[in-house]
Order: sequence, then structure tokens, then C-alpha cells
Amino acid sequence: MSRYYTAQRSWNLYDPARTAPFRISRSKIELFLECPRCFYLDARLGVGRPRGFPFTLNIAVDALLKKEFDIHRAAGSAHPLMEEHGVDAVPLAHEQLETWRDSLRAGVSSHHAPTNLLVTGGIDDVWVKPNGDLIVVDYKCTAKPGPVGIDAEWQGGYRRQLDVYQWLFRRNGFEVADTGYFVYCNGNVDQAVLGGRLEFEMTLVPYEGDDSWVEETLVALHACLESAMPPAPGPACDLCAYSQAADAALGFA
Repeated sequence: MSRYYTAQRSWNLYDPARTAPFRISRSKIELFLECPRCFYLDARLGVGRPRGFPFTLNIAVDALLKKEFDIHRAAGSAHPLMEEHGVDAVPLAHEQLETWRDSLRAGVSSHHAPTNLLVTGGIDDVWVKPNGDLIVVDYKCTAKPGPVGIDAEWQGGYRRQLDVYQWLFRRNGFEVADTGYFVYCNGNVDQAVLGGRLEFEMTLVPYEGDDSWVEETLVALHACLESAMPPAPGPACDLCAYSQAADAALGFA
């Protein structure tokens, strides 16, 4: 099997007969919303989508931002970007921070009793207001002319990502502010030359979170997992459309 595809696996597959909670990540929730069929193939049958290549520049920017905000976390001070945008908060210093950041091992998690799903997600950052309310923060990186925002249709996954994180923190007993933030780093494509250095403009984009959709989505996701047959493809799933077109061309449809 090609190394670009996830081989069939027996670990962490959903089994309707299993009584232990089934771990479901924030990214798997997003996969279900994008295409229930691809989600079912992955979580129930162990056949994942083709793996994309890592965005190594984005990963590097994430790592550097964490170091930068951690300096202010240790000092108990606000980052200049927070002061510039009038955010009355400081990066939260908490003994669980590194656990919350580690999506592969734990992240922020909560057991959803109605579905017996253990929902998890790895955050980038969390800040705290003077009244103790938490502000959930995510880092993003791009390179485009003009200002950045969070309202584009293709950014729906970004918005839902923050919604899930807010839901998880509330489920863990924290008071969470409705307004979260995206720390957006936008690479300057208007430089005359690269000169071995790419400059970024950092901005803070507010987002009014809404986690009201999470509960009903988990119920629908669980029903999908319980089904003996895979669901129909998502209407906008390019992978399923390609697979169906290929089957038809080969006479399998």
C-alpha cells in the first residue's frame, strides 16, 4: 500500500460492542461534518484519507509563537499584541498547559456520557482575564496581500475548531469568554527580495464563539458510528466524487 494512504488498522476503531469510551478528536469531528462517509471509513473501518504533506512553515511559526507568549506567561504580563488590541488579559499559567497543547496524547478532554465519546482537542494557547474567565486562542499563518480575517467560507473549520475548544473548557468546569482570538501571522509577499528573511505582520482577529452545535453533532456522529452501513458522501467531498467517477469510468458503478 502506498505510504501516502493510511493502512487498515485495528487500534482505535469504533466497535459498537465495546463499553469503554471511544476517543474522538476535534479533527475527526470536522471530518464527520465535511464527509460522513470518509469519517465512517476512517473511524469504523480503519481506512483513512490520503495523508497530506505537513505545513512545515506553519508548524515553525506555531512553535515560535508559543515560545514568545510563554515569555509573557512566565512574567505574568500581557503580550504587546494583546495591549495593542485592548485585550485585558495575560497568557494563562497553568500546570496542565502542556497537556492541553498535546493533541496526540491528551489535549483538553471531556467524556460525553450520552454517546460515550471521549472528545479531545489540542489548543495553541489560552489567556485569562482579571475576573478569571478564560480566552481560547488559536495561531494561524498565511501569506496573502491585504488584511486577514476569519469570515471566509473556507475558514469554517477554523471557527468550529475554536467552538470545540471553548466547549471542552466549559465541560472541564472553567468559565470561558464567548470571544476567542486568532493570532494571525501574515507573511509579507510585497518584499522587494527575500534576502533570507520572511517578514510577518501579526494581528489579532476576534471571534464570537458558538458551541451550541457541538452536542447535536456528537449525537449524529455517534449514530453514524453505530450504523452497520456507511453513509452517503458529503455533498462537497472531492475525494468521494473522484472515487465515484473513477468507479464509473472503470465500470464498477
